[in-house]
Amino acid sequence: MKKQNLKAWLYLLPALAFLAVFMIYPLADVVVYSLEEGYNSASQTFRGVGLYNFSYVLRDPYFLAAVRNTFLLVIVTVPVSTGLALLISLALNSVKALKNVFQTVYFLPYVTNTLAVGLVFMILFKKTAYSEGLVNLLINWFGGPSVDFIDGPYWAKMLVMCIYTVWVVMPFKVLILTGALASVNPEYYKAARVDGASKGRIFRRITLPMISPMIFYLVITGFIGAFKAYSDEVALFGTDLNAAGMNTIVGYVYDMLYGNSGGYPSYASAAALILFAIVFTITCVNLLISRKSAVV
Repeated sequence: MKKQNLKAWLYLLPALAFLAVFMIYPLADVVVYSLEEGYNSASQTFRGVGLYNFSYVLRDPYFLAAVRNTFLLVIVTVPVSTGLALLISLALNSVKALKNVFQTVYFLPYVTNTLAVGLVFMILFKKTAYSEGLVNLLINWFGGPSVDFIDGPYWAKMLVMCIYTVWVVMPFKVLILTGALASVNPEYYKAARVDGASKGRIFRRITLPMISPMIFYLVITGFIGAFKAYSDEVALFGTDLNAAGMNTIVGYVYDMLYGNSGGYPSYASAAALILFAIVFTITCVNLLISRKSAVV
């Protein structure tokens, strides 16, 4: 028995070493940086240990704006993308002809480069000296005024960012939910039709409970992914997200390390730990809700 345990630990050793070097050590290093007050990256010195870095970050207007943007993005895009993905998956599941073609078409945005999709969205929404943009042309056609979605008001930029995020993440969710729907035993549906159940009742009583684990999985991973958003915003609004007013928490961390205000690893580490605490808390809440729903 001891030999088997030793062999198992030997098999696990490479993975454990990888986790220790690339995850546990960097996380511990971030914690140390976040507690070092007045850290000087040039001289590698600091004046004390405490929670000042967290206090500074939580009072920084750029960080508060990034938190607002990130939470708005999470609150809007996660339920919208999951709901749309469920509707599309139900439609695809009921289609027989060209089903594989439609699945491929819906999955294409997921395998397309993020920056390339961002450039396409800029062409669609951005006003220039030579063009109003395709979206503004449609708005004008219906009698509405042109809106500068990229360099204009905050609500317009947030709207574009939410639409872009939903567009990018929805194909993966469609793929997962389509597979979940295909795995439901068709005998349940046959029995329900024999009993005269309506389509709505079949969906609520059979389909939704059977695919609920996949829905909760997509919600949890959607929350985590939305909180880590950064490259999508760069693709739309450029690298100076603070000037555009569209920075995110991850963007704030990057700026503190390498941006125009860079060279402050202690502040970046404090912001990263705050983000970790937010994501960890929301993930735990979602897991508790999913477990209670499964028990019910």
